[in-house]
Amino acid sequence: MAKHSSPVGQIGDYEIKQLKIFKIVADCGGFSAAETELNISRSTISIHISNLESRLNLTLCRRGRSGFALTEEGMVVYDATVKLLGELEDFRNTINHLDFQLSGSLTVLFSDTISLDQRACIPTVVRKFTKLASEVYLTAEIARMTEIERMVMSEEADIGFIPYHRSLDGLEYEHLYTDICYLYASSDNPLATLSNKELTDEVIDGFPVVYAGMKTQERINGHLKNMNLKATAYSYESRLSLLLSGRYIGFLPEQYAKYYVENGDLIAIAPKRRFYHLEIMAITKKTAAINKVRSLFIKTMRDYYHQQSQWSGKTQPSIEPISI
Repeated sequence: MAKHSSPVGQIGDYEIKQLKIFKIVADCGGFSAAETELNISRSTISIHISNLESRLNLTLCRRGRSGFALTEEGMVVYDATVKLLGELEDFRNTINHLDFQLSGSLTVLFSDTISLDQRACIPTVVRKFTKLASEVYLTAEIARMTEIERMVMSEEADIGFIPYHRSLDGLEYEHLYTDICYLYASSDNPLATLSNKELTDEVIDGFPVVYAGMKTQERINGHLKNMNLKATAYSYESRLSLLLSGRYIGFLPEQYAKYYVENGDLIAIAPKRRFYHLEIMAITKKTAAINKVRSLFIKTMRDYYHQQSQWSGKTQPSIEPISI
């Protein structure tokens, strides 16, 4: 790694702008791919990167016919940039909320596996929220979707995280991420031995099905209406246990079933035609009284997701309001 002939000195707004551009170029894997993301020309990007390299007295990346690649120094600067930009965002949030010291309580309810789903980033959101509102008493529980809807509507809970099976007039919905759900059977289920040609709709629909046991969206009901509904299991864990018995088939999110598929315990049945998309939503009451604690949690969540989608090449929750 090259050594500096002189210290870098103070870092100002211009250098931070250049570091943001450098990070986006690295995330995109090159100058050409970053043009659309940054909405500036490739030549302008090149000038910014060259100026940053001169400022730091380092070569950050190799670019040419052989392609784009970070140097050893570039990887170190990239990691430091991620840390710096995150700390700047935390600082901004802290200053923005210095005008009041929050206290009171916040009740957050989760359906099934959402609280630990990496796409929702709930532990990180909670950590950022509690830094800003250390005096708030936080209650987090797991509940059925219908119970979460009822408690948010009655203001027994402030925020709920649920799969989007239906819309209620009194609730606001914000999209986090989308699951794709396939029809699964255990590896020792009779359907597991059949070829795709043998897995006709008549054969599949005749086999006992375990499902969530609630009225849901029409596009999901369309998959269930002709099936042999023989068992109810709302939670994914209880549904999985019935699937593994070999006596039932049923729908699960691909993400949840992944471990059991890779382990050879589950297989997807007719995956090209037996699947649906299921949105995961954050819900609040539409006409709820002003609640600074709840508002801060939602703002912290939105700010974090926006930061991740802006500064990372990874797929992040979108947190976009939807119209019902």
